Amino acid sequence: MKISNSLNKPFLGRFSALFSTLSLYLLLSFLIRVVLLIWSSKDVDFSLFYIIRAFFTGFLFDLAIGSLFLFLYGIYLLFFPKRWIGSAFDRCFTYFYLTLIFIIIYFSLLAEIPFWDEFGVRFNFIAVDYLIYTYEVVENINQSYPLPVIALVLVGLIVSTIFIFKKRNIFKNTFSDKSPISNRVKYILPFVIIAVALGLTMKNKQADFSNNLVVNELGKNGAFSFVSAFKSNELDYLTFYPKLSDKEAYSVVKKSLLQENQNYVSTQFDDISRATKGNQEQNPNIILIAIESFSADFLSTFGNKDNLTPNYEKLANESMFFTNLYATGTRTVRGMEALTLSVPPTPGNSIVRRPNNDNLFSVSSIVKSKNYQPYFIYGGDGYFDNMNNFFGGQGFDIVDRDRGNPLSDNIKTQRFKIEDKEVSFENAWGICDEDLYKQSIKYADKSAKANKPFFQFVMTTSNHKPYTFPSGKIDLPQGERNGAVKYTDYALGKFINDAKSKPWFKNTVFVIVADHCASSAGKWEINIAKHHIPAIIYNLNQKPEKIERLTSQIDVMPTLFGYLGWNYNTSLYGKDINQTKIGDERAFIGNYRTLGMLKGNIFTQIDDRKRVKQFIVSGADKSLSEVKSKNNEQVAETISYYQTASERFKNGKMKMK
Repeated sequence: MKISNSLNKPFLGRFSALFSTLSLYLLLSFLIRVVLLIWSSKDVDFSLFYIIRAFFTGFLFDLAIGSLFLFLYGIYLLFFPKRWIGSAFDRCFTYFYLTLIFIIIYFSLLAEIPFWDEFGVRFNFIAVDYLIYTYEVVENINQSYPLPVIALVLVGLIVSTIFIFKKRNIFKNTFSDKSPISNRVKYILPFVIIAVALGLTMKNKQADFSNNLVVNELGKNGAFSFVSAFKSNELDYLTFYPKLSDKEAYSVVKKSLLQENQNYVSTQFDDISRATKGNQEQNPNIILIAIESFSADFLSTFGNKDNLTPNYEKLANESMFFTNLYATGTRTVRGMEALTLSVPPTPGNSIVRRPNNDNLFSVSSIVKSKNYQPYFIYGGDGYFDNMNNFFGGQGFDIVDRDRGNPLSDNIKTQRFKIEDKEVSFENAWGICDEDLYKQSIKYADKSAKANKPFFQFVMTTSNHKPYTFPSGKIDLPQGERNGAVKYTDYALGKFINDAKSKPWFKNTVFVIVADHCASSAGKWEINIAKHHIPAIIYNLNQKPEKIERLTSQIDVMPTLFGYLGWNYNTSLYGKDINQTKIGDERAFIGNYRTLGMLKGNIFTQIDDRKRVKQFIVSGADKSLSEVKSKNNEQVAETISYYQTASERFKNGKMKMK
C-alpha cells in the first residue's frame, strides 16, 4: 500500500507501532479479565448488567493506563523531525521504548495471576509494599515459582511480539512515513486528549459499584490499581468517610466502651481512659503466639476433615477457647495492631507501618506497669513491614534475624540477633517455627533466671507461601498450604511439650491466636467468614470453657487481663468479653478502604466514598443481604469507633501520657 494512503490510516503510518501496541495491551487486558472471571466464577454475582459494566469500566482503565504507558512515545512521534524519521536514532529509540513497554505489559499481566490467586484482588497496597521489602519478596518468589521458566516465557513473549510486528510491517510503516507534523497532529491529538482526560478523571473507586468483590475487581486494571494504591497508602478519615460531630462520636463510643467493672478517669469529652477494677490479681508470665494465616476452618472443630491441627485442638479442649472470634484485617500487621494496640482497623495502612507510631498506649504499656519485660520474637528480619520500629517504639526488646537493617535512631531498646548456628531451617520469611519457639524458650529462661516476669509476642512464619519446612516432621509434602498448616501445628505441640519441662511453665499463660485468615477473597467486598479465626488462652487457672459469644480480635488481651484479675487503667478499644453486657458484643472487620462492624446479625459497612450500607448476615458462610431500612444506632456506633480511632492516632491522643 502506498504511503500516501497511509496518512488516513493510523495503523499503517507513523503511529503504526504506537496504536498496535495499545491495541495489543487492550486485547491482553480483556483476556486477563475473562480468565479472572472464569477463575472466580463461584464468587461472581452473575448480573448481566454488572458484568457488562465491569468490562466497560475495565476497558476505560485499560485505555487510560495503556495510553499513559505510550504517552511519551506519542509525543516523540509527533515532534521528531521529518528528515530524521527512519534514522538509526529513530529505530533505536523506538525499539528501546517499546521493548521497555512490552516488559512492563507482560510482567504486570503475568504477575496479576499469582497475585489474584493469593489475594483474590487486583494489585493493591500489598503490591506496593512488595517494592519496599525486596529481600523477602524476591526470595519468596524465587522459592514459590520457577523463575527461570518465567523469565524465559517473558523473553519469549517480547521477542515473539517484536517478530510479529516486523512480519506485519508495523515497524516498516513507523519508519517510512515521513508526513509533516501538521498531518501527524490529527492522529496524536485525540490520543493525547484521551490519555490526559482518563488519567485525570479515572479513579479506582469508580469500579466499586456493586456489593460483589469479584465484579468490582474485574472492573479494575492491575497497573492502574498499583499506581492508585501507591498514591493513597494512607486515607484521611474525615476527608473520605462518613462522620459525626466529634462530641457525638466520642459520646457514642464512650458509652459503648464502658464495661461493668470500669469508670472513666476524666470528664473530658475525648478522653477514653478508664480505670478497670479486678479481683484476686495474678501475675503469670505471658506468651502471646500469633500464628501466621491460621484460619478457623483449618480446625476439625469448624468442619475440617483433614486432621491438620490435632495439637491445637487438644490444647483448645484444655483452654478458654474463643469459637466466635474475628480478625480485624487481612494482613499480619493488622493482627499485630489488633493484639497490641487493641484498636479497630483504621483506613489506609496499619498503624504498625505508619510514621510517628512510637510510645502509643498499648498492651505493652499495661504489662510494663505490672513490671513485665516485653519481647517481640520474630524469625525473619523485623525491618519487614516496620515491625521492629513499631514494637521497639512500644518498649519491646527485639529478637530477630537482623540482616543489617537498623532500627530508627529514635527507638531505644535492645535487639538480639538469632545467630546462624541457632537455625536448622529457613526460607524467605524466616526461620521455621521449631527454631522460633526455641528462641522463645531461650529468652523465657533468661527472664526466669533474672527473676523477671516476661511478656512475649511471638510471630510465626511457617504457614506462609512458599509453605516450606523441615523434612521428616509430618506426613504431608512441602509446597502446599495443608502441609504448612500441619507443620505449624506440629511445631506448636512440640513447643508446649518442651515448655512443660521448664520451671517457669506452671506460672506461664499462653495466648495462641491467628494473625488473620489464610484467604479473605470471596463473593463480598468484606467476607466475614474469611475473618473467622481461633484463639485460646492455655494454662490459665480456670476450668476449660468455650467462649461462644461474638468477640473481636481487639478483645483478646483485655479478656486475658480480666481472667488475671488485673487492676489497670486503659485507653484501649478492646473489651473484656466476660464484662461485656449481653447484646453489646461486636467485631470490627476492615480491608484497607472498606470498614465494618458486626453486631448480632447486622453488619454495618462504611467506605471511602462516604457510603453507609447495612447487611443481614446469615448462614454458615455469613452471606450478606443488603437492607434498605438501616439501624441508625449501629450506624452511629460504627462511625464513632472508626472516626475516633482515626482522630486519636492522627492527633497524637493515642500517645502515652
